[in-house]
Order: sequence, then structure tokens, then C-alpha cells
Amino acid sequence: MLHLTFDLTDSSDGILTLEAMASTREVEHAAAMAEVAKVLGWAQAEFGDRQGPVEDGNAWDHELLVQHEAGGWVTVTLTFSASAEFAEALQAAFGEPGED
Repeated sequence: MLHLTFDLTDSSDGILTLEAMASTREVEHAAAMAEVAKVLGWAQAEFGDRQGPVEDGNAWDHELLVQHEAGGWVTVTLTFSASAEFAEALQAAFGEPGED
């Protein structure tokens, strides 16, 4: 991924949080959103039948936030609530958090 960076957070309840974030100029926003679409497309293709609240036994759920900021910057945050299985598969497909 050129624009998105990933961060993984563990919790005591066994639900992992994977956050993919990009902060770009407006002119690069479409490229960042294409990366978001690629990650969400992968999630749908691989785990589409298991999307929903992880605390209810599903593999993943997500939230997408797009913020337009001063100076022509746009921040995109794609947050996954994930099972360990989903997090491991996503990392295998897109790299470990913090890898460039």
C-alpha cells in the first residue's frame, strides 16, 4: 500500500482493532480511496459471509471515516474490529502493521 498505513491493537476481550489510515492532499485522495476499496474488496471476498459484530461471533466489521481538513488535506481512517483469524489473513495479504 502506498497511502494506507496499518496499526494493530490487541484487547483483553480477544477482539483486535486494525486501523488503516492515510492523510493525503486532495489531489491524492482518490488513490487513497482506491486502496480502501481494495482492502474492503478483499475482506468481502475472503470473509464476506462473516461480516458483523465480532462480539457476536463474526470475523470482522468496519467503520470508514473521511475528514476534510485545513490546507487541502484529507484523512481517511478505515477501522476493523477483527477476530485473530481475520487479522492474520489481512496482514498476510497486505503486510504487517508498520511495514513499508
